[in-house]
Amino acid sequence: MAAPFRSTATACLRRPLIAATRPVLLPRPESHHAAAATRAPSPRWHSTSSSSSTSSSVNPDEVSHFNALAADWWDPHGSSRLLHLMNPLRHDFINACLASQPEPRPSSLTYLDIGCGGGIFAESAARLPSTSRVTAIDPTPSVLAVARAHARKDPGLAAKLSYRQCSVEELDVPTPGYDVVSVFEVIEHIDHPAAFLDKVRPFVRPGGWLVMSTIARTWMSWFTTNLVAEDLLRIVPPGTHDWNKYINEDELRRYFMDKGWNSPRVMGVVYVPGVGWREVRGSEKVGNYFFAVRRDFES
Repeated sequence: MAAPFRSTATACLRRPLIAATRPVLLPRPESHHAAAATRAPSPRWHSTSSSSSTSSSVNPDEVSHFNALAADWWDPHGSSRLLHLMNPLRHDFINACLASQPEPRPSSLTYLDIGCGGGIFAESAARLPSTSRVTAIDPTPSVLAVARAHARKDPGLAAKLSYRQCSVEELDVPTPGYDVVSVFEVIEHIDHPAAFLDKVRPFVRPGGWLVMSTIARTWMSWFTTNLVAEDLLRIVPPGTHDWNKYINEDELRRYFMDKGWNSPRVMGVVYVPGVGWREVRGSEKVGNYFFAVRRDFES
């Protein structure tokens, strides 16, 4: 998430960095949670009551958190440095999804970026010659103001990129939908991920892709994202991530099964200090990863 819908899918990703160190002793994830992390789905996946399916996916606490981080979103060495470093891999992953299609890739693509934050991905997508339109949404006013102000510096973006301050529940579904719907660093900040993904589905056109990034719920991810990144190195603001909201790859696969989706793809990624983000096969089982599915044509 971006922003209030958003999080990191890249643990340290979407959330900003601050450089400083201080030793801190943190409570560990409850042992029964850790033991069950790779065995059973989080109870949140069963939260599909009528109330959760009709209410907003936006968490007010997340909005407040990201409002406070808006100022240096576009500083490549500031609090969002890891997001800037991750952005090329986002495009690599989307290109791999599109290249896997049996039919020719569309010559002109439309994007919906949910939880766009300051617009790092949305702007880069709009600059691609193969892009016809990018709609980017986020409920965090200060962060979205930063995104709009930065986009105005490039008049060439005006015809291809539009920002809206809203949640996905407030957005009209176009016909036939978008070619690519991105949900980067968002879903691990959602209280009811299954209900949220149900709402996102209509925005993906039949044959289009839903791409996202998030974090596996393991001891390793708690150690790297909560203890090291947030509390020891302070490269991510404390309180950015809730380990209990992390999502394992098998949970996503089970959710999308028999729901009108096909061709699931995954790419595990690891942040290497001094080098950047790199694809590492199998790392989706322990930490940050990308995940994508394609909507069935008949759905």
